[in-house]
Amino acid sequence: MLYNPPTLGILGGGQLARMTAIAAFQLGMKVHIMENHANSPAGQLAHREVVADPSDHVALLHFASSCDVITLESEFIEEANLMVIERAGFILRPRAASVAKIQDKLIQKQTFDDAGIPVAAFCAVADCKEAEDFGKKFGYPFVLKSRRNGYDGYGNATIRTPDDIPNGWEKITKGNPNRELYCEAFVPFVKELAVMVVRGASSETALYPVVETVQENHICRTVIAPAHVGEPATTLARDYARHAVEVIDGIGIFGVELFLTADGEVLVNEIAPRPHNSGHYTIEGCATSQFENHIRAIMGWPLGSTELRAPGVAMVNILGRHNGSGAVSNYEEVLAEPNVHLHIYGKERSRRGRKMGHITALANSTEEAVRIAAKAEEKLIFEEIPITTAS
Repeated sequence: MLYNPPTLGILGGGQLARMTAIAAFQLGMKVHIMENHANSPAGQLAHREVVADPSDHVALLHFASSCDVITLESEFIEEANLMVIERAGFILRPRAASVAKIQDKLIQKQTFDDAGIPVAAFCAVADCKEAEDFGKKFGYPFVLKSRRNGYDGYGNATIRTPDDIPNGWEKITKGNPNRELYCEAFVPFVKELAVMVVRGASSETALYPVVETVQENHICRTVIAPAHVGEPATTLARDYARHAVEVIDGIGIFGVELFLTADGEVLVNEIAPRPHNSGHYTIEGCATSQFENHIRAIMGWPLGSTELRAPGVAMVNILGRHNGSGAVSNYEEVLAEPNVHLHIYGKERSRRGRKMGHITALANSTEEAVRIAAKAEEKLIFEEIPITTAS
């Protein structure tokens, strides 16, 4: 009999798909990638890379026909395209209906609010006047946001005075005047928290530890596991995260971001229907990584343990410092620390602020883990591309 392992299809070929593929390979699976450009980080490793956009339904269905289960690495694929997969009888997890409740952040907020999950005050706005009315009602500062396709600070503008509204509106809608926006009250948080939640096809659920995330220029810089926030906040964060995934009937891994205020209030910020940056520490830091558990969940297999492997775990994102190559030039120096785990995402080019990889460290305390990981990240250097001039 010929060996015929299950095939996982991933819509998207970035670093999340790459790390999911690596976990699938460890389980003996095949991986097919669909991305709109060749030689993507995941496509470099996959058994098959299809270069096409999900809006090309002929290519999408041909891709789906070669996979046992299809998943996605971002929430930005339109629900209509995801529905094409399901209507043709192929298995998509998370389902299109679940993703639809997330990809429009206004609907996401409404869904959680209706379910009694605490969120910041919010309101859809059609123009600058309605945004100004929001500021009068809920105060300044507040955040003006795109309902769709915002990430890492893109699609957001902090509004500190009424005079900021026109510029903020222009910043977000530039190039797309029909882009729909909403306002969200500013939360005076003391810490940002996150919880990875994995939910299987039969609704079995497992939660990873509550972690603290530290942002730099709207990009996650450091993840600290576990978060030292006390029992009441930890319990609330876990309960709200679990409920958020249940409300959307999620299948797979979900990253839930939360705020902790000075008075101990916990509010859900947003949710991502996929492996999440705040869960990368789980690769070495937990018994089962977020990527393996995502695969287990969407394939209908038993979930793995989410226990930490050390008292303290820290993950530091490697952000590009300049425009140049994506190749590391000093592996020896970075890997001199034996407790460092280096992940490079295989992106051809580095640019300032771009996520190029991450470093995880395990230690006897979170403080020690952060110190080790941060020190290693500071040492890392990407190769510079010589500047050439035409003769």
